[in-house]
Amino acid sequence: MSQAATYSVQTVLKDSTPIQVRALRASDEADMLAAVARTGPQSLQNRFFVLKRHFSEKERAFFMDVDFSNHVALAALAEEQGRYAIIGGGRYVIVEPGRAEMAFVVVDAWQGRGVGSLLLRHLTEIAREQGVRELTAEVLSDNMPMRSVFAKAGFKLARSDDPRTVHLSLTL
Repeated sequence: MSQAATYSVQTVLKDSTPIQVRALRASDEADMLAAVARTGPQSLQNRFFVLKRHFSEKERAFFMDVDFSNHVALAALAEEQGRYAIIGGGRYVIVEPGRAEMAFVVVDAWQGRGVGSLLLRHLTEIAREQGVRELTAEVLSDNMPMRSVFAKAGFKLARSDDPRTVHLSLTL
């Protein structure tokens, strides 16, 4: 089993708020759905490219059945109202040998505080350790905050067939 399956680190956001970044667990499904419920329509559209509030059983299985080899998912958790709750998540999926596509979502109340950047950094480290040579992402053209997160991490613009999106890539 991949070490990514047991990945867990305590870290802090840029405002010194402590958070935990760890492997997504099957038992996180209810908390993940609660995080989606606390995420605004524009944020969900930025992540899924359509307004997405509900997931089919097949979609839920995809998001939760992570093998930590071809599909790696991390959750960011912070204390909210006396308990730890998911405030964001990120994942990559191997799309061809050596290349993976990434995606992220952060609950609105936690955006702009560095959650996405931390998830990106930890996923990049895991990808590098697992031999991934290139990370890619599709981002809506007008999603400037996410484009900025990727740019700060060294992702470069690449060709996109869809004028609504930009394709970003990082060679590891």
